[in-house]
Amino acid sequence: MRDSSTSAPPLEALLTQRILSFTSNKPQVPSPLANETLIAKTFAPTDAPQGLPLAGRVISAACFLPYTLGYRHGGPWKVGNRRGSSALYDSLKRLSDGGWEKVLVGWAGEVQELKGEMSAEVGGGMASGGMIGAGGLGRTKSYHVPPPVPVIDNGGDRMTMKWAYGKKEEDEIIRISTGDKEAAETALAEKGKENGWGDIKPVWLGDDKKGLPIAGVDRWRDYAERVIWPLFHYILPQHVSSKEEAALEERAWWRDYCLFNNAFADAILKVYKEGDIIWIHDYHLLILPELLRQRLGKNAYIGLFVHAPWPASEIFRVLPRRKPVLAGMLASNMVAFQSETYKLHFIMCCKRLLNLTESSNGRTTGVDAFGAHCAVEALPIGIDADKVLKSAKGPNVAAKMEIIRKAYEGMHIIVGRDRLDSVRGVVQKLRAFEMLLERYPEFIGRVVLIQVTSPSSLSQSSTIEHQVAELVSHINGKYGSLHYSPVHHYPQYLEPDEYFALLRVADLGLTTSVRDGMNTTSLEYIICQQETHGPVILSEFTGTAESLTDAVIVNPTNTRGVADAIATCLTLTPAEKSKLQSKLYKYVITNTVQSWNSAFLRKLTMELTYSQNHPLTPALDKKRLYTTYNETEKDLKTGKVGERIFMFDYDGTLTRIVNDPEQATPSDKAARCIKKLAQQEGNRVWIISGRDQAFLEKWLGPISQLGLSAEHGCFIREPGSDKWINLTETMDMSWSASCIDIFNRYTERTPGSFVEPKNVAITWHYRLSDQQLGESQAKECLTELESVMKERGYPVEVITGKANLEVRPRFVNKGEIARKLVAEAKSTPTMVFCAGDDTTDEVDMFRALQQSNLPKERLFTVTVGPSSKPTEASYHLLEPENVIECVELLVGTVKPRELGIIV
Repeated sequence: MRDSSTSAPPLEALLTQRILSFTSNKPQVPSPLANETLIAKTFAPTDAPQGLPLAGRVISAACFLPYTLGYRHGGPWKVGNRRGSSALYDSLKRLSDGGWEKVLVGWAGEVQELKGEMSAEVGGGMASGGMIGAGGLGRTKSYHVPPPVPVIDNGGDRMTMKWAYGKKEEDEIIRISTGDKEAAETALAEKGKENGWGDIKPVWLGDDKKGLPIAGVDRWRDYAERVIWPLFHYILPQHVSSKEEAALEERAWWRDYCLFNNAFADAILKVYKEGDIIWIHDYHLLILPELLRQRLGKNAYIGLFVHAPWPASEIFRVLPRRKPVLAGMLASNMVAFQSETYKLHFIMCCKRLLNLTESSNGRTTGVDAFGAHCAVEALPIGIDADKVLKSAKGPNVAAKMEIIRKAYEGMHIIVGRDRLDSVRGVVQKLRAFEMLLERYPEFIGRVVLIQVTSPSSLSQSSTIEHQVAELVSHINGKYGSLHYSPVHHYPQYLEPDEYFALLRVADLGLTTSVRDGMNTTSLEYIICQQETHGPVILSEFTGTAESLTDAVIVNPTNTRGVADAIATCLTLTPAEKSKLQSKLYKYVITNTVQSWNSAFLRKLTMELTYSQNHPLTPALDKKRLYTTYNETEKDLKTGKVGERIFMFDYDGTLTRIVNDPEQATPSDKAARCIKKLAQQEGNRVWIISGRDQAFLEKWLGPISQLGLSAEHGCFIREPGSDKWINLTETMDMSWSASCIDIFNRYTERTPGSFVEPKNVAITWHYRLSDQQLGESQAKECLTELESVMKERGYPVEVITGKANLEVRPRFVNKGEIARKLVAEAKSTPTMVFCAGDDTTDEVDMFRALQQSNLPKERLFTVTVGPSSKPTEASYHLLEPENVIECVELLVGTVKPRELGIIV
């Protein structure tokens, strides 16, 4: 007899524990698609809000196409089905149910060389491939240094980076010509139309001068899969190399990530027409929304869905490129995630790392960024229930079910299917199963775990495979016999008939991922359990857990808890199993890929209606800036065109805003770049700041070619001169005494604030004060100042800056200086660049330049910082470092490819 302490807990206890677990750390919300279940038909273009000019077409961008390409030297292309991401591909195919035209843009991936007979399959696909002739593929030899790879250190479960510099490998790289490429595109297009995909547009990556390399192209996925993917799954680098090569390699990965996204942007622009909806998928393409916004403008319709889990802000902040990634995503009109938890994590990242504000436009929650509202939604993906039902009842499934039942007659079958990497929880599953047999010996000989694993693209897969093999051998050796093996591990892809037969005969579905997005195996299992009514055990760390609220939710790291849950599920009565199954089945067949498409497009079009009146300011297109600058170089030398004018604010534009204004000194790199820009022929470069003469003279005065404007245009120093000109020397300054008196009273009431008298303007700073108190006192002070100055007739204006108020003469400002510089040019400037970050730049410089007669295609007005307010500028940059980066690009210190720019 077993001790009573090892009896399986009742189902009610497990469900109660699950509910308490979720309420302790996750929000209790209705199913995100709950309202969609009442929809009788798929969302169609005609269902969109009135007044929204839609073209009725969706351009979907996914990392990979649903097909693989293979070649035989001198023979035809082979098109085969790609494994994985079936839910995503099913959803994209189902867009036509609503009458949408479809275009699918994706990378072809690495082309495989076919061996043997002409009938050889590519990629293990279920359907036969199509062939179209291709010319002979050219071969060249290339030596390359293999990139660093993440590995599991010392057999643990944490990832670290290992480099293998100095080891050269000789690869035979196959390159394809333009004719080969066109043949492949034709093959893909025909295959796509044949299978209901609509238009398929492959993305090609590589050097077109020598032909496109089709082998050794994993470099394009390095940043996404070696940096972003581990971090999103809470795998942090434990050891950081002090070698310079490590930082250079990360830069190279990021450069390739930018080039990868740029290639997608180029491919989309070739097929885009006004009114198209662009739907971007997953972590390989996180900065694509920003690239498209730069090129298509404020009115493009862009949605982003992140299929991977999104980490908490404390984890995400580890990412070196965290700000560019967030800014790239926020260029979308809507960003959606698999669960409410991931949605909240993303919003918190935006608030903490970009200092943005969470907001609601009355319909959706989101983030205010760059003058617009970006909606953020939780929309868990489903599966194509009709397709799964049909496949599960295929003609060969019943026979395979009978074979499996005979092989495991008299046993409970537990089934698991996972990719073989550290986050899928296969090791945790095996340990829990071992605990089950240890605590509940009556199941020995009566239960079997059938674990199917597919290979992972991560290099750690071999380490996990070794751990899994050892555990399987250990469990079978300890609890098995000549006639009984508790664990059957199949490291292979199953044929569809075998897979669905296994799901139908299983008694329990077990998923123990330690971090996962949407686990579709559990959804397919539920569909297949109409007869057996087997329950589902789900890890609470999957996005699916928040949707399948009637599954048994477990913590996979609690080995004993998982073992107890298995024991309970295996001893449920038929009535209990049927009750759970009916609820789960209803959810899965209702929340399908069709309803997911409808939910996403409905919410996106609602957001687009709102965005029409609140357009987003695109990021500065560095490629266009670089191209425009270089196009004018030859004309400047011949004197055919006017000069190039550059105007920079100082605080918040060339340097970061700091608590002590005296500490905001320019970096050596910033000073050198500005000097080099000012020295180039045909350039007039000005710093137009609210700073006084002494400060600008001290830090930027030695650059003789630089023009300086102090105190918002009250004082100027022309390039090549060392004398300052006072534009306000005849002005009546009697107002200053009243102004200082008011500021002093508010300084006494606001600890940490101080007054900064300048030669002409007077500024009150409250950056060092308590934020809430400072803002409240500033509002009162602003009201009093405006009232007093107006009542006494003083010709001044009160300007609200970043944590400061400034009173200055009304008739001299940054806008007047900007107009003066343009008017004094010998001929119409061939290019004008103006960057600033606060109200004085918006109201004065940007507005003045936008109202001028300058050609819009040669005018670059740029606001700096993640401002949540609407802007007069045409573009934005995230921080001062990005401004300096643009200057480096123009003067040649940084090459375009280093910034992911293909010229």
